[in-house]
Amino acid sequence: MHLEAQAQRALDTAASLGADYADVRLGESRDENLEVRNGVVASFSDSESAGFSVRVLVGGAWGFAASADINDGELDRVAALAVAIARASGKTRGQGITLLPAGSFQDSFQTPREIDPGAVSLNDRLSLLLAAEAEVRAAKGVTVARAWMDVWRTKKFFASSEGSRIDQDLLQCGSGVHALAVGENDVQDRVFPGTGGLYQSGGYEIIKKADLISNARRIGEESVALLSAPRCPTGTMDVVLSGDQVSLQIHESIGHALELDRVMGWEANFSGTSFATLDKLGSFRYGSEHVNVVCDMTCPLALATHGYDDEGTPAKSVYLIRDGVLVGYMAGRDTAHVANVEPGGCVRAEYWGRLPMIRIGNVNLEAGSVPAENLFDDVKNGVYMESNRSWSIDDKRLNFQFGCQIGYEIKNGKKGRMLKNPTYAGMTPTFWRSCDAIGNAASWVAWGTPNCGKGEPLQTARSCQGAAPTRFRNVEVGVGYDG
Repeated sequence: MHLEAQAQRALDTAASLGADYADVRLGESRDENLEVRNGVVASFSDSESAGFSVRVLVGGAWGFAASADINDGELDRVAALAVAIARASGKTRGQGITLLPAGSFQDSFQTPREIDPGAVSLNDRLSLLLAAEAEVRAAKGVTVARAWMDVWRTKKFFASSEGSRIDQDLLQCGSGVHALAVGENDVQDRVFPGTGGLYQSGGYEIIKKADLISNARRIGEESVALLSAPRCPTGTMDVVLSGDQVSLQIHESIGHALELDRVMGWEANFSGTSFATLDKLGSFRYGSEHVNVVCDMTCPLALATHGYDDEGTPAKSVYLIRDGVLVGYMAGRDTAHVANVEPGGCVRAEYWGRLPMIRIGNVNLEAGSVPAENLFDDVKNGVYMESNRSWSIDDKRLNFQFGCQIGYEIKNGKKGRMLKNPTYAGMTPTFWRSCDAIGNAASWVAWGTPNCGKGEPLQTARSCQGAAPTRFRNVEVGVGYDG
């Protein structure tokens, strides 16, 4: 009740000063990080933050202000400042902002969790990381070994002049191990799980599920073996990508490309705009008939899952690509009104003190029907690539080049010798149209990305790109190497 009274005061102040619409977010966050490196604790942080923000619409222009000091006077001051900013913004605006109705909700949401991380002692957490990191170093030749875990707790209360009052409690966890080997005039590294660890919504069970200790020595051995492995060949050939690499491919060439503010040119910081313009909606062949991509903000375990976004829109599932055809975008209430598309609850802020914007949510490539071990079938000459090492993509999200940590030759349907520095390149629609097989549900993982950047000032966001291992035909491989 205390939060509701505080929010109502700010809403009343904004309305009395002429706001056509207002919303208030009060939030608390706690972020914990532990990292072990070469046998010692290298990092231990436990930070907390609390405050509120007010967003208003006045005459078709946005205004926003925030403060970490929550009292009656500050609630009034910040609400008034947001209105003043909106009036100033209105002097230079073009087309005015109009919002699609979001509805009025009195609700609460909590991400499911099995084990409260607070019930696991610091000693137990460190013991797990030290044991995993020691296993990495047990592989002879490893130069640097690391193991880490993160726990993020977010509590937030949303209130709007439309009548919504929404309470949410989000818990997200992740962990990983890293091996770096130096020798033979080369540097190679491996990470597990996936490209940067396993990050999902839930409690300490997510840390346990990562199974760091059982896989740590293998990761160390692979990093050392890569030093003397042959280079990835060059040429046009078939490629099978691990699920975590497909996840990053989705993030960069589908996720950012289908943020509607980028498509409409309203936002271009960090990731540019997009080739997937509104005239393509409903007709453009983004990929093959196997490619079905959905932004599902309700997806179990997915890192961006919530009940409502930061402008009060309920979380839902919206198809972005269906049977290979572009059918939707990630939209906010303002962009959705202009483009006449459905908002799916993917407008988020990094924390209470930042302006919400469209963010990649749970952008998932739906599983196919092929067992992962059968993706090599019918591949006469190709490369299997696992876990990202580098990436580059242009500011239209069209031309890209990706490098992976480890590769394996595929000959006549069989996985062969290890390859170092595997790379592949292409053009987004051509690449996705070459997809002819996707791993089944048993190989599908809700891969989380904990550090997506966007906006000015910079905001980081946690997203998910669920994926299974996937096969692509006739891809340009070995970019940047002469073989």
